[in-house]
Amino acid sequence: MGLFSGMGKFGLKDIDEKDIFAEKEEKKAEEQNNKKKEVLESDFLIDRTYVCPVCDESFKSKTVKSRSVRLLGSDVDLRPKYQQLDCLKYDVVVCPSCGYASLARTFKNIYDSQKKLVSENISQGFRYNEPEGIYTYDEAIERYQIAFANAMAIRQIDSEKAYLCLRMGWTIRGKRESLNQKDPHYQEDVKACIDDENEALKIALDGFLAARTKESAPYAGMDQSTLDYLIAVLSAKFGKIDVAAKLLSSLISSMTINPRIKERARDVKDMIMSGEKIL
Repeated sequence: MGLFSGMGKFGLKDIDEKDIFAEKEEKKAEEQNNKKKEVLESDFLIDRTYVCPVCDESFKSKTVKSRSVRLLGSDVDLRPKYQQLDCLKYDVVVCPSCGYASLARTFKNIYDSQKKLVSENISQGFRYNEPEGIYTYDEAIERYQIAFANAMAIRQIDSEKAYLCLRMGWTIRGKRESLNQKDPHYQEDVKACIDDENEALKIALDGFLAARTKESAPYAGMDQSTLDYLIAVLSAKFGKIDVAAKLLSSLISSMTINPRIKERARDVKDMIMSGEKIL
């Protein structure tokens, strides 16, 4: 006879003492299993080996595994948003030996004359240690700053400098969205992020406007309609409504551009007409 035997007289099943804490053990096992399944940002990264085209040194830099993340959508200025992590944090490659840095897609694209400019203007006195683990937003933004210093040093074309600043602005926006609202410095940190993002986007706008008059497509890998759309969005953001309206009207009336860009242009025009804030 057990303590809980004889429950049948109440119309209940007898309680087996072995089952009393079984549910808790099952719950504990389930919680431990969920912890094991917890997805980490590092799960989507690999250390890729690069050979610096300036100093020939070999080094590793973190990059997002191909086809490992899911695109959720994009902001009005085409900033991509992913489900698992912010891929923009891993856009820049920095050689820790000589300081040469650029977006990963253009890292190998440097002329001999530009290599000399890196050596003269960047390498001397350069100090940098590759971050351990995932990149924080601050570390990612620092990498963009180093890349932009390189772009200035090697006299990069306007569209590439503008595109670099655009992606830096996007990364700063990601930092702002990640801030903890319970932090006592939250409001001032938000303001600092907004100020920095606006500065980066204004430089991007100026660069794209200059590139439109001096360069031909592709502009940092973008076609003419994508560039015009970005200029329109950024112009609207900074109060240049006449510039935005002219470009948007041209995009909407075009019979040859990508339908996705045309639809986005209509959306932005509607936002302007209704007085809705752009970004």
